[in-house]
Formats: sequence, C-alpha cells, structure tokens
Amino acid sequence: MATTNLSAYDKNTIPNAKDFRFGIVVSEWNSDITFSLQKGAFDTLIKHGTDAKNITTVYVPGSFELVYGCKKLIQSEELDAVIAIGNVIQGETKHFDFVCEAVSQGIKDINFHLDVPAIFCVLTDNTKQQSIDRSGGKHGNKGIESAIAAIKMAELRSSLK
Repeated sequence: MATTNLSAYDKNTIPNAKDFRFGIVVSEWNSDITFSLQKGAFDTLIKHGTDAKNITTVYVPGSFELVYGCKKLIQSEELDAVIAIGNVIQGETKHFDFVCEAVSQGIKDINFHLDVPAIFCVLTDNTKQQSIDRSGGKHGNKGIESAIAAIKMAELRSSLK
C-alpha cells in the first residue's frame, strides 16, 4: 500500500512532450475514480507540452474492455503511447481476481506485440476509500504518475527507432 504521494516527481527529469501523441482509454465503471485519473493524466500531458489535439480519449464500459480499447486505438491512430485507466474494487466473489489478471496480462501483451507502449493505470484496491486516496486523495493521483510514465516511454520509443 502506498504511503507517499504518488504524484510527486522531479519535473526537471521529464522530457518535453510537445512532439508526442497520446491515447487515453478510460473505463466508465467507477467513473468517479476513473474520470479523476483521466483528468490527472490529461492535465499532466498538457503541463509537459502536449497539445490537447494530440491526445485522443476513448471510453469503454469496464476495465476488462481496456485491452481491446487500447489495441483498437493503437491500430487506428498514430500514437507514441497509450494509457489504460480503470478501477477494480475487491468484492465478495472471484470476479475481482479474474478481471485484474486479464487486464494486467492484456496490457502486458499489448506491450509485447505492438510497437506502442501501453501504460497500466488500473487501480486494483480492496476498498473504495483506497481508490479515492489514489485518484486525487491523500496519496495523490495515479493518473499523473501514468502520464509521466507515458511521456518517458514515448521518449524511449522515439530514441530507439
């Protein structure tokens, strides 16, 4: 469990993102959490030089659908990185385990099979409060951290072509 602010980073170590195009795929399930993560990611990309017109956002019903959304967005747009934003909260059944495993493996597979980095911004928490704490609460906003990862991976991708 995080005990520090997830949003803290050294701004001087982040590449300028003005030449990059990003995709953001957002789950509509637990939208109070995912839309806050999206805002953190979007605002951070803009803060580091990305033009708003170079950020494409699409919405999918739930976290399970993030993998397909990321794949199709990568195939239809010329992107330098894509961020998958979702939230799965532990319930009383094994559904939590199946969804979390499938999404994490799916995002891994995108990174392995496609030439665009996919960033995993899926909160997998035990309680709603833990999700709130990580989407703009006391532990910062994981969307910000994911945008920083996307910028760094876009820079890596660009430098190794």
